[in-house]
Amino acid sequence: MLCRVAGVVQAVRPTAARQLRQAMAARASSSVTLPADSNQALGIAQYAKDFIGGKYGDNIDETVWERVEMFHTDSVMCGISALALKTNAPTVLREEALSYLDPKGATVFGSETKCAPEKAILANASAVREWDSNGTVFGYNPSIPGHTAGEFGHNDFYPVIMAAAQVTGSIDGKQALRGMICLDEIRGRLAEVFSLKSYKIDHVVHGAIASAAVYGALVGATAEQIESAIGMSVAHYIPFRAIRAGKQLSDSKGASAAISTEAAVLSMRRAMRGFVGPKDIFRNPEAIFRFFEPTTGASASKDSIDINLGNKTRWGPGPSPFNLVLSHSGSDFAVCGMHFKLGLYEHQSAGALEGLLTALVQNPELAAGAIDDIVNINIVAYEPAFGIIGDPAKKDPKTRQSADHSMAFIVSRILKKAMDAKKVPGTMDEAWKELMLSPYDYGKDALYDPDTRSLMGKITFSHGGPEYDAKYPDGIPTSMDISLKGGKKISSGLVMYPSGHARNATADLRDILRHKNRMLGSIVFQDAAEVDSFVQRLASMKSLSASQVDEVYSFDWSKIRQHPCIDGESRL
Repeated sequence: MLCRVAGVVQAVRPTAARQLRQAMAARASSSVTLPADSNQALGIAQYAKDFIGGKYGDNIDETVWERVEMFHTDSVMCGISALALKTNAPTVLREEALSYLDPKGATVFGSETKCAPEKAILANASAVREWDSNGTVFGYNPSIPGHTAGEFGHNDFYPVIMAAAQVTGSIDGKQALRGMICLDEIRGRLAEVFSLKSYKIDHVVHGAIASAAVYGALVGATAEQIESAIGMSVAHYIPFRAIRAGKQLSDSKGASAAISTEAAVLSMRRAMRGFVGPKDIFRNPEAIFRFFEPTTGASASKDSIDINLGNKTRWGPGPSPFNLVLSHSGSDFAVCGMHFKLGLYEHQSAGALEGLLTALVQNPELAAGAIDDIVNINIVAYEPAFGIIGDPAKKDPKTRQSADHSMAFIVSRILKKAMDAKKVPGTMDEAWKELMLSPYDYGKDALYDPDTRSLMGKITFSHGGPEYDAKYPDGIPTSMDISLKGGKKISSGLVMYPSGHARNATADLRDILRHKNRMLGSIVFQDAAEVDSFVQRLASMKSLSASQVDEVYSFDWSKIRQHPCIDGESRL
């Protein structure tokens, strides 16, 4: 038996093997395990078909249904507001989708026109992701041996299920939510066992694999056809992190999940027509998993890759780098470990925002003061936050996509809002709602706001070192010290589980998300009643009939509120 220890795939010692067997036995009644020495692509395919087909009964805890409904609703409100504000990639891809008419296909947001399902998914997933404000996974579950790889991921993929529902016409709301739970389970558990970012691969690959599996299961593909589609997705369509490299980010960053999922669903449709892709892709020594984490003939390392082409053992038969555990019953599903963003911000800045709001709530005089009263704001963070969104080079964002990956910009916008109001609410929940970052906090005017730029200039970053690094990705370890003229220092203390984090037990999450939904919905619809009606339709998904699911994304596009493009003139 194999496991990954400090990045090296090794034989498991007898004691560790017993512990693994004990842990798996305890979960056996609520999960399936796909061993490293099995065909995991075929196993994922069969799991998706069994889970969606009802093999395991109706034993999903109510908290899981509630969680996925909240994430789905959140994602849709993000998507339609991005379209209403004429953001570039969602607009371009929506128009592209509508040029691929297919009467047996699926619809884009705000339309009843059917188009090719992979194009509808492309358009809708791009819109969902545009604000970078929907759900996040950190790929960390220490209760399952080997499931602590810590890969990122986001809840971008629900349009896959809705497209499948429209294509078949026979999927009701509960079955659609079941498909969403299944997709999140596959991509979430893959994020726990294989860190794509360690090898400069974009995190969307796990979602693409899950999309192929779940779309195929919903539309009636065989397990072998799904395996073939997964093989094609991994062999033909691997996006590297070049799409997000550099100081100023492009449309490719926000649309990465959408583009990969378009390819995955196209692969699934192609497999159902008879195309045969690579089999057993997780054990393929030349696919990404064993290429970067060899299990035979060489040691795995995140610092260097052994590509000795003459090492026939290294490139020969062997297991995948991981066992994969997938839940089918109970409450321990991957979606329950995912995190909400309470506004628009990059997920690794959540600890800094919680720290800032804590400082403001406990020291209201800070909001009542002047920017010149602040001498320095020092943020202590962990890797990778310190090196990525804490990079001092990101203090001069010139695009919205760059601004929402600049911790200095994000923190400065919330502090500016508090100082403009000259007051702050007395509780954390109310502070999150009143100071919530909206799309307008990243628009062309906000990017060059002089007060925001002034505050950014006062921000410094410190690496918390091993103490902080060890606490991630269990939490988002961050602290903040604000130094004022006269020598006073305001400290937030260590933040581990900020509001929105799956392990946070203090925030009234539903109330804060209700505010977020209304904030984003007010950008789209003419009045609050329309917003609430649309949100209620999404929140009632579990009880919808198949015909109602078919129309759940529909609204009169011609009657939405009209806005100029939030980013100014076209960037093309």
